[in-house]
Amino acid sequence: MQVSADVLDPLAVAEVWAGEGRQVAIATVIETWGSAPRPVGSHLVIDGAGNFEGSVSGGCVEGAVISEAADIIETGNPRILEFGVADETAWRVGLSCGGRIRVLVERVDG
Repeated sequence: MQVSADVLDPLAVAEVWAGEGRQVAIATVIETWGSAPRPVGSHLVIDGAGNFEGSVSGGCVEGAVISEAADIIETGNPRILEFGVADETAWRVGLSCGGRIRVLVERVDG
């Protein structure tokens, strides 16, 4: 099964990738406070090679989520990540909008 260029649903992409035998993790925005770039329920899917589709925030936050996803794909242990302007790391990873987000990252086991 091939994903067409107009398929924008990251969960559909995750299903295709898993069907192709790729190792996949899904990141989901589970909570936001204040000004957040993406709403609760937004998804980012990542495969074991670092390919990704979707968005949980934008900018470098996604880079941090992708990096964590690699470990989660390997171990199978889900993790909740939090990014916010109150964190010194928020500025480093690009969440300077004044809000906070909490993201659940979990491996898809086919």
